Amino acid sequence: MVRETVAPYRGVFGAPRPAALASLALPPAAMAPRQGLRPLKAWRYVGVYGPELMLCIGSARVGPARQAFWAVWDRVTGRLHERTAIGGGAVSLGTGFARVDDRAVKLELGLEETAGVETIAPAGDAYAWTRKQGGVRAIGTVEIDGAVRRVNARAVIDDTAGYYPRHTHWRWSAGVGHTEEGRELAWNLVAGVNDAPSGSERTVWVDGRPEEVGPCLFAADLGAVDGLEFRSEAVRARRDNLLLVRSSYRQPFGTFRGELPGGLRLAEGYGVMEEHDAWW
Repeated sequence: MVRETVAPYRGVFGAPRPAALASLALPPAAMAPRQGLRPLKAWRYVGVYGPELMLCIGSARVGPARQAFWAVWDRVTGRLHERTAIGGGAVSLGTGFARVDDRAVKLELGLEETAGVETIAPAGDAYAWTRKQGGVRAIGTVEIDGAVRRVNARAVIDDTAGYYPRHTHWRWSAGVGHTEEGRELAWNLVAGVNDAPSGSERTVWVDGRPEEVGPCLFAADLGAVDGLEFRSEAVRARRDNLLLVRSSYRQPFGTFRGELPGGLRLAEGYGVMEEHDAWW
């Protein structure tokens, strides 16, 4: 069984992997649409967080089913614009770019991507792969009801593909900010998936350099993760019941204060918290 033969692995995406992983199909190679009875679950999520605008663009699949989504939280006007659609919708995602062309909202972003941190983890008796990039520069425009706004902010990018168990539950946080001394910070914190004591996807980037951090504890109301306090401003939430696939999530945009793992105190921080419960 995979859980007996694959230990958690963490490295730089594109670097040589251990020989023990050679038998696994892993990106950039294609992964099989299913392993046994488990369909492939895969997604790409781009979150851009700043003091005036926060936004996310994503696409996801569970087996043959596809879903796309986007959201823009305009902190200046206090309005949340969002849409989720079955299929590709109006979202286009690829290496180095993200686009949305959906009725009253148009978005065009260039992303200065890096190699990123990849992890490979047991997922029950199967496995999962993920690649996280933090502090990525995102530059472009968002047009809302004909008004064009410039975007020049930092992003967290999540690429994931795996054969997760039928019932999977996790809490997650991603964000960007800086210390009182002016050091740039980004983070990816999680509990519930890819969260072994070591070799996990948990990462804090300091001036662009990634460091793994230890296990973290999320408040049930998503008001904090360890010493990092969160104030929710606008909430994306959705429930889907498609018979074989059921999903419930909430992902608020907001601000952070306090300390990241390692004692890094935020002067300001922007990003999201998330709780996701899926039967897939």
